[in-house]
Order: sequence, then structure tokens, then C-alpha cells
Amino acid sequence: MSRPEILFPLFAGLETLDGVGPKTAKAFAGLGVTRPRDLLFLLPHSVVDRTRRDSIHHVVPPATVTVEVTVGAHYPPRRKGGPYRIAVRDAETDFQLVFFHARGDWLTKQLPEGERRLISGRIEAFDGMAQMVHPDHILPPDETADLPLHEPVYPLTAGVTQKLVAKAVVAALARAPDLPEWIDPALCRREGWPDWHQAVVQVHAPDGLASIAPTAPARQRLAYDELFAHQVTLSLARASRRRGKGVASVGTGLMQRRALDSLPYAPTAAQTRAAAEIAADMASPQRMNRLLQGDVGAGKTLVAFLALCVAVEAGGQGVMMAPTEILARQHLASLAPLACVAGIRLEILTGRDKGAERAAKLAALAAGEIGILVGTHAVFQKDVAFCDLRLAVIDEQHRFGVAQRMELGAKGQAADVLVMTATPIPRSLALASYGDMDVSVLDEKPPGRTPVRTALVSSDRLDEVVDHLRTAVAEGRQAYWVCPLVEDSELVDYASAEARFLHLRAALGEGVVGLVHGQMPPAEKDAAMARFTAGETRVLVATTVIEVGVNVPNASIMVIERADIFGLAQLHQLRGRVGRGAAQSTCLLMYQPPLAESGQRRLTILRETEDGFRIAEEDLSIRGAGDLIGTAQSGLPKFRVADLERQSALMAVAQSDARKLLTDDPGLVSARGKAVRLLLWLLDQDRAIRLISVG
Repeated sequence: MSRPEILFPLFAGLETLDGVGPKTAKAFAGLGVTRPRDLLFLLPHSVVDRTRRDSIHHVVPPATVTVEVTVGAHYPPRRKGGPYRIAVRDAETDFQLVFFHARGDWLTKQLPEGERRLISGRIEAFDGMAQMVHPDHILPPDETADLPLHEPVYPLTAGVTQKLVAKAVVAALARAPDLPEWIDPALCRREGWPDWHQAVVQVHAPDGLASIAPTAPARQRLAYDELFAHQVTLSLARASRRRGKGVASVGTGLMQRRALDSLPYAPTAAQTRAAAEIAADMASPQRMNRLLQGDVGAGKTLVAFLALCVAVEAGGQGVMMAPTEILARQHLASLAPLACVAGIRLEILTGRDKGAERAAKLAALAAGEIGILVGTHAVFQKDVAFCDLRLAVIDEQHRFGVAQRMELGAKGQAADVLVMTATPIPRSLALASYGDMDVSVLDEKPPGRTPVRTALVSSDRLDEVVDHLRTAVAEGRQAYWVCPLVEDSELVDYASAEARFLHLRAALGEGVVGLVHGQMPPAEKDAAMARFTAGETRVLVATTVIEVGVNVPNASIMVIERADIFGLAQLHQLRGRVGRGAAQSTCLLMYQPPLAESGQRRLTILRETEDGFRIAEEDLSIRGAGDLIGTAQSGLPKFRVADLERQSALMAVAQSDARKLLTDDPGLVSARGKAVRLLLWLLDQDRAIRLISVG
């Protein structure tokens, strides 16, 4: 289980490289470079053309130029700290080299008067005269072969210069071994990819802008290595979880039938299909690890309830977890009538349960009297014990990390896990974050939902919007009014909602308008939600706490203030709060003119489509992967080379290739399997090696 010897030189300390001392090694850490291996994957982000010219005469400054000159007179600074100037002449014209804080003796040695030198640097115009400040390179004519025609430009950090990085990269490349091929040879041939060693050399020797694009063969190859290693890791995790013994939970179908018979409509084909996939997983002796992905309003809750019925019918228990208390109570409200009809005891457990009431619930849970528990993170607490937990349903996955998935799985020795997300995730990101899971997709809306009319309104027309609201309220309709997060400050965000609440209350009357925001005590928040749900208040002013899962069928108007500063996925989620009843619903996106181009593009897409998957793909291309799921909690792997936006197609290829490889060679013992082990060590995925099946 130790790192293969062939990779030792790449994993030694940075100080073992020529020209890197302890101080430099410390500075390199700012670039995430701590070993020679990291330098191989520190890719240049642009390239400087150092092609030789005869003269700067026809160059339009500012521009980088490489030219041979004859050195003329030196003009040392007249005052302390002034510029040191040196006159030079190329084949056609005169110009000056300018140095600040340079030592005169060093300059006379580098640029002796009357000698010829090759210089390369940035030409600028100053007072009508061309000058080059601090040339990047000064070489005698016989050493010009040392200057590359195209010089890579690397990312830098404090204490690290381009020269330093370039020199360290050359030293690291000298240690790169020839490694056996781990990519499927047919794929390499089809794509025209170089082998690993060639690829690493090529990415550091760009010969123009095309060679640093994500589409350049050497870059694509290294990106694929990363995505493939990541997918092999996820596939190994999936295989090892499947070897972990689960409990086969086979339902009788009785409770499910009672619940379905009580509904005024039949489930959609997508709901029926997803429920069948989940039931089949639960019936197998291996642990289920499934993602239920559905667009806003696609009816995930019903599918989850049918799965929970299977757990109870089979003699066990189920738990449904939500990220916030509001959502947990909402699940309670929507599941309670179904549980009642099905004859299942359903309880809620949140951080608010205290004392005797809490103790009684815990005792009933441990005795197996409670069939389904709904809760927040509170169900993670040590004293919460189930009698026989069969299924854990986690709502809104991206608020729970992979580590928490594991922790919950450990609660029931072999509980099946179903993760629900209402955020449609583009395929490439879904594969990056959930490649270890099987996926069910709900891609149709239940009957009885009307499409939402979406309109863009400039904030100058605020008074018109309030008038429109007054009429709607008089007709008995309900509305949400969402206020923006202002500069990410909780306080200001809270102020914007408070101010809008006071304004609307003055316009629409006492008792008509409610308020809910993140700073309120949970009891007040729930009370405000309850009044709105019951129809006592007609307009609910809110911050984005209502983004996910809130369900008030009578609410048919959604006003989003400063919609131009929200992300697409978030706007789509918010719009999904209306259009849940039979009434025609409207979503007004209020923006502050003038609209920036990206804001215009986002709001136009929303106006054109209600398809969450299309919206998510657009969001990915506008904002990028990290922002889309919020980098901090996205659980997205950090790729050094791969670019999920521009190389998303590679991810799907990597997943099918990884799964096929592990089906054919689960122990990675074939020649290619052993090469893949090397790749996992090389890319720091050695955790995965511990998951390789033994035997």
C-alpha cells in the first residue's frame, strides 16, 4: 500500500530541485505547489511571442518585441531614485532602455557600449519616444538559441517570479518518468492524444495561443487523466459500498396503495418509474445510494414517501432529513396526510425539541413505534437511536457533504440512502459530484400545474407593481416578495426586507403583509410562514429563506427585487414557489437599469423557458462550476487541468470508461489496471487504492 518507487522523485521535497531553497519553497506553497509533481500540473495561462524582428520601427506600442541592438551611450540618473537610461539602435531606428534602482556597474557589464545584444521586452511610447523598461531578456548574440520563440506565462504569487517558475518546471520535467498507458488505447488513437510524458512536456512548451487552449490535444489528455482518476475513485467507492452488506427491504405495497388511492390525481410516468427503481434497489441485499433529481415541482416528495413506505412495510423505519427547520416542518405538513391514510406513525425531531417531549420521542423511536422520522441535522445527535433504520432520505443534497452522507449511513448499520435535489445539475457536474451514485430523474410536471408567466420589469415601475399587487390581493390572491441579498451582509439583507415590509404594509394595509428573514428566531419564522400558509397574510416579504421547498398552492404571484443580482438556478427555484395551484401564476423579475449583458442574458433565459435542466446548463456556461453549487460546500473536486465548463463532454466518457474498466478488472490487476493504480498515486487519489476489492 505504499507509493510506487517510480514516482518517488516527483513526490520529494521542492528543495531537492535546483535553485529552490527553503524560502522559495515556502513562497511556492502560495500556488499550491509543495512537490515537484505539482509543478508538472501548474500550467501556463498565456504565452509570449518572442519571435525575432529586425526592428521595432513598424510595431504599434505597447507590444512585446525581441530585437538585436547595438548598445549606445549610458545616461545614469541625475537624482537619487531616477531612471537609468541606455540608448540603443536596431536595424532601422533608435530607442531607449530604462532601468529603475539598477546598479550602474551591473548595467555596464550587461550592456557594454558599442557591443551587440539581443533584447526582449515590452515597448512603450513615452513623450513620443519608444522605450523598453526593464527588458525581460538581455543576451549576447551567440546565446540567442537559449531564448524560446514562445515563452510560457505562469500564474505567480508573492515571492515567485516567472524566471523562477520556468526554471523549477524544467527541473521537475527532468524527473518525469515514462509511465505505462492507463487510457484505453482506442480512445487515445481516436482523439489523437500524446502519451503522458509527451503531454506533460508539450503543455510547458506552447508554440502559440492555440496550444494553451483547453482543446489542445496535450491539455485534453491531461484533463482526461484527472477526470478519469476521479471517476475511477468514485466507481471504487460505489463498488465498495455495494460490497457493504445492506438489508433487503421488500415492501408489501399495501401502505403505498392506500396513499396513492387517497390522491386526487395519478402519479406521472416519471414518478412511477423512479419509485420502481428505488424499490428495486431497496429489495436488493446491497446498499442503495441513489440520487433523485427533479426539477422544481416535479413531485419528489411523493416518490420519497413511497420509498419510506417500502421501509415501513418491510418492518423497518425511515428518516427524512432537511437542511432547515422551515423545510422539515414543510415535509411534515405534506407527508402527514399521506402517513395518516397509510397508517404510519410520523414524528418530527428538530433542535427545538427539549426535555420530556424529546425523551418520549426518542424512546418511541428506539422501540420502533415511530415509522417515519422527519428532522434536521438534529437526527445526527449521538442520543438518537433507531430500532431498525432501513432508509435515509436526504433533501437538498448540496447542503450535505459526502462525509455527512457516510455519517448518516452509519446510523442504520446498512441503511439505504436516497438523496433528493431540486436543483437540476448539468450532467458534467452531476457526474463530478455524484458519480458514485445511481441517478433517477423526474423530468415531467404533475398534472394540474399551470405554466408561470414571467415578465421583466424595471425598478422604476415599482409603484405600478404595488398597484397590481393591491388588485390581486383584493381578488383573494397571495404573493411572495423576495428581497435581494445586499453585499452578502446579513444585516443589510435584513434591512432591505424590513424596509420593503414597512413600505408594503403602508401601501396595502395592516395585517395584509408578513415578513420572514434569516435573522428571525425560528418560532417567529414558523409563525409568519403559518399565517401565510393559512391565508391570513396575503403578501409575504422574504429573503431567500423561501428558496427551497416552500409550498403554498394559493400563492400565484412572485416578485423578485433586483433579480439581476441573483444566480439563474436561484431565480428558477424562487419562481418554482408559484404555479403550484390551478390559478394562472406570474413571476415579475425586477431589475435595476441599465442591465449588464450577463444579467440581460440570465433574465431572458428565464423568460423563455421553465426547463430547469436547460437553465442549469446555461448557468454553468455563464458562471462556471464552482459558483454554480457554491464552491465552499459543493464537494466539487479541485481539478488542476480539467475545465468542467469547456471539457464537460470528457466527464461522461471518463465515467463510462471507469465503470467498464472496474467491471472487467475489479482488482485492477491487468496491465492497464496496474497503470491505473499508478495514475491514482500520481494524482493523489491513493485513498481510492484502499477501496480496491481484495480477492
